[in-house]
Amino acid sequence: MRLSTSAVLALPLLAAAQGPLEQFEQYKAQFQNFLSNFGAKAPAEAPSVKTNPVQAAEAAIGATQVDVLTLSNWKDVLNGPVKADSTTPTEWWVFISGGNKTCFGHCEKVEKAFNASAAKFALLPKAPHMAIINCDDQPVLCNSWSASSGTVWAIDMVPPPAPVEIYRKRMNLTATATTDQTFVDLYNKGDKEGWSYHDGYFHPFNGPLAKNGLSVPLGYFFYVFNAIPSWAMMLVVSFFSRNIM
Repeated sequence: MRLSTSAVLALPLLAAAQGPLEQFEQYKAQFQNFLSNFGAKAPAEAPSVKTNPVQAAEAAIGATQVDVLTLSNWKDVLNGPVKADSTTPTEWWVFISGGNKTCFGHCEKVEKAFNASAAKFALLPKAPHMAIINCDDQPVLCNSWSASSGTVWAIDMVPPPAPVEIYRKRMNLTATATTDQTFVDLYNKGDKEGWSYHDGYFHPFNGPLAKNGLSVPLGYFFYVFNAIPSWAMMLVVSFFSRNIM
């Protein structure tokens, strides 16, 4: 039997390659054995999922969202979570905001802080329901409540005809004075020190104007009155004074 020159030259190469191939097979067998052992020791349970606190807060905002109150919906919204047989008040925090007309542009940052605080309130075991009124958009509602922009109202809703308690607090409208944490700290304080108890004719639930259906008509009256230019009022006053004289 004769061997070709190429076959003779290939023999050393095959011999040299045999060593790495055997080592590779050994490593492969060890790796497969490791995988089988790992699979036997691993518990049969779903993999754990790490929860991002920010995402958890965003998911919880559904329960602590900020509703927008209008003249047509405010009663339904505030009474929405109140159960007919409830003996514990349902607390609402309503921020009275405004734009350039009613707040001269000072409420914007505080309004954003109030909205942002909803994420932090959502992480608390108990938190107030939250809503906002923009007096530029809802002048009749603000006038019927005699509500001034830049204040937060804490409203303890109870099933009617029980009286509704309201406390008001003027917020600091300085650029950096009021943040989202300001509202959370105010709530965690647990009392109404520094708040003003709201009572009188313009109380939206207990006041005589509301009970007699006069608060909304007065709200329209004040809205029209404020919308009339001062020079027009002077003409009207001058006209009547001349006729009287």
